Amino acid sequence: MIINNKIQIPQTELIFKASRSSGPGGQNVNKLNTKVAVSFDIENSGALNTEQKEIILRKLANRLTNDNRLIVESQRFRSQKANRDFAVEKLTDIIESVLRRQKTRRLTRPTRTAVEKRLKQKKIKSLLKQQRREITD
Repeated sequence: MIINNKIQIPQTELIFKASRSSGPGGQNVNKLNTKVAVSFDIENSGALNTEQKEIILRKLANRLTNDNRLIVESQRFRSQKANRDFAVEKLTDIIESVLRRQKTRRLTRPTRTAVEKRLKQKKIKSLLKQQRREITD
């Protein structure tokens, strides 16, 4: 399983478990195990370095089991193979999105035109409110 050009997780580190699905499939639902759960042990993975493991453990803390396993399930399709492929794809997307670095926001200043426009609108609003006041002599 390829996460990006630097990270590749071997299939041997993934544990697949099939069970009965509640999704589409007609009578197959009652007979075949089409739902697939993929389990990935983050702490014991050889494909990830310690920094990547720490990032994943911190950012996905609410999705992990007590023994730091990430479990992704799929029951969208009628076949076990399609669900297996989709579950691996979902797992890949989750790990990739967590490890992607966020762009740092560069501070910007409003343009001179924007400042002038804002001040002009402010002046118009102020004049409008002044005209609404009672005239006192």
